[in-house]
Amino acid sequence: MANAADAAYAVIRGSILDGTFAPGTRLKEADLVEFCGVSRTPVREALRRLAAEDFVRIQRNQGAQVKTWSDDDLDDLFDLRALLEGHAAAAAARQISPQQLQRIGGAIAEMDAVLASSAPQAEQVAQFLRLNRVVHETVWEAAGSGRLQSMLGRLVEQALIAHTARHYSLARVAQSHHHHQELLDALTAGDAVWAEALMRGHIRAARLTLKAPLP
Repeated sequence: MANAADAAYAVIRGSILDGTFAPGTRLKEADLVEFCGVSRTPVREALRRLAAEDFVRIQRNQGAQVKTWSDDDLDDLFDLRALLEGHAAAAAARQISPQQLQRIGGAIAEMDAVLASSAPQAEQVAQFLRLNRVVHETVWEAAGSGRLQSMLGRLVEQALIAHTARHYSLARVAQSHHHHQELLDALTAGDAVWAEALMRGHIRAARLTLKAPLP
């Protein structure tokens, strides 16, 4: 049973993250049984786990639904990210390794190349966001807390469910890019206060970008 529930959980969760099941989609047990290739009991267990992780909402007599995100929800999500990622940046500044600094520097250099390339804009944005994740995840790793990494990973996944990446144009990601080099400078200097302030400002700027009208 555990293996079947794990399999159903992985399939449904992956389909939420990749947009197959968009926010607001009703998740009918009968459909999920066929979709996941398991019985109803593992599907129910998977939905309970996803509800506990705030990916799904289950309401009496209405079943399960992929969570939708209001502006207030996103404000809360980014407030939490600013607090936790600021803390992670401060901790990282105290103990980051040369290898981790090199990884961040390499990702920043690749971002520069992406922004200067002539690739289609959608491809540039996708590549930039992938490299942005490398920078952030390296900072989380350098902070040295598995619990903190897990919490931040969950917050970023919830932002993916809300499809926030769709709001990032090339101009918008380029606008925030200077924060990355400043953050690297702070981490290299081992200045925890500077690194924390930069990271919090970076996350808050990302939230303001989402609130701005699409060009």
